[in-house]
Amino acid sequence: MLADRYGLSLSTSSQAACDAYVEGADCILSAVAGPEVHLGRALAADPDFALAQIALARAMFLAARVPQARVAASRARELAIGATPREQSHVNALALAIEGKAAHALAAIRLHVALFPRDAMVLAPATGVFGLIGFSGRQQREAELLELLRGLAPHYGADWWFLSVLAFAACECGRLEEAWDLIEQSLGGNPRNAHGAHISAHVLYEMGDAERASAYLDGWMPGYAKEGLLHCHLSWHVALLALDLGKPERAWEVYRADVHPGGAWGPPLNVATDAPAFLWRSELAGQTQRPDLWRDAHGFVGGSFPKAGIVFADVHRAVACAATGDSGGLELLVGELRERLAAGKLPAGDVVVTLAEAFGAFARSEWDAAVALFEQALPDTVRIGGSRAQRDLVEHTLISAYLRAGRADDARQMIARRIGRRPVVNVAGFSAH
Repeated sequence: MLADRYGLSLSTSSQAACDAYVEGADCILSAVAGPEVHLGRALAADPDFALAQIALARAMFLAARVPQARVAASRARELAIGATPREQSHVNALALAIEGKAAHALAAIRLHVALFPRDAMVLAPATGVFGLIGFSGRQQREAELLELLRGLAPHYGADWWFLSVLAFAACECGRLEEAWDLIEQSLGGNPRNAHGAHISAHVLYEMGDAERASAYLDGWMPGYAKEGLLHCHLSWHVALLALDLGKPERAWEVYRADVHPGGAWGPPLNVATDAPAFLWRSELAGQTQRPDLWRDAHGFVGGSFPKAGIVFADVHRAVACAATGDSGGLELLVGELRERLAAGKLPAGDVVVTLAEAFGAFARSEWDAAVALFEQALPDTVRIGGSRAQRDLVEHTLISAYLRAGRADDARQMIARRIGRRPVVNVAGFSAH
């Protein structure tokens, strides 16, 4: 019987379907362009290939084509009836995630990988800061993910995909030396893994080495198609690093071309969060407000996420409302969040409401109120999802609020704590691959 790259048998007798499936799966695992093309070839060679069908559904889902993904997942469930028990479980776990049943999907994934630990396509939705654990709303989600992956590590050896997700989990838990070693090994196995490039940038950012992170991404990005799943988000990193390095012209060039709505290509969640985050941070860094760019960002996030529920998007919708003076929109959002909280439909808890109100107070120049709200939210900010680098938006804004409230000592103490969390790590051997 034919097998995938991890040695797991596949219910297809077509070598062409098998080869195309492996290529498509690797496109998904490395976030490069083209998975649907390869998976389409797999299904053309074997229309009854259930795993190719659910992989196609996963690719559609990652690209935020949710209705099409759910149709494809339903078809995969039909095809899986005649597949092996492993493939039936594989299809079920991925379909549950696509169907929006996050808790059930995560439970199914845990059960599946306990039996088939090398089934990377099933494990993948649980990984990363936007995965099922990352968006679970749990306070200890970072440690939870690292524990899960460490338990599976002996089964993967030097696999480039697994090493990259393990590196990100270690990075988010502050284990930077471990993360650096893992991501170097991962990129040695696949230098064009976009997740690997992304994680390299995160590790270097956490080390406080903006110059090296910028140089790495400048060397890596030119070969990455704009249609790649992470193109917008990697461009956000490039723009922020340029801003940090005192190169505002470069930052704005990248932002307008590859992050701002209309220029960016990527899932709406990336555009809706990265655009407001960059614009807000640019002003904290002393840049002049761009009302036209804020209007576009505000319109995009409100149009893409008009109802509360995806809390990472909700926080950035609050940022966009605050920055554009949309007090009515902010009040509406806070009201929706409170309703969901009261109904037990907000796993992240009241920190989302507090952050929305904090950004509103900051935009209104109510510095003492902003400080109090951000201080209240800070210990629970991990629950909104996203990476440490993304959640730094909260700390940066709090530092600015301290200064504007005349509390320079508090600002200095927070800056010192941020610097203190970064160990000195030797990265002299770094190369841009």
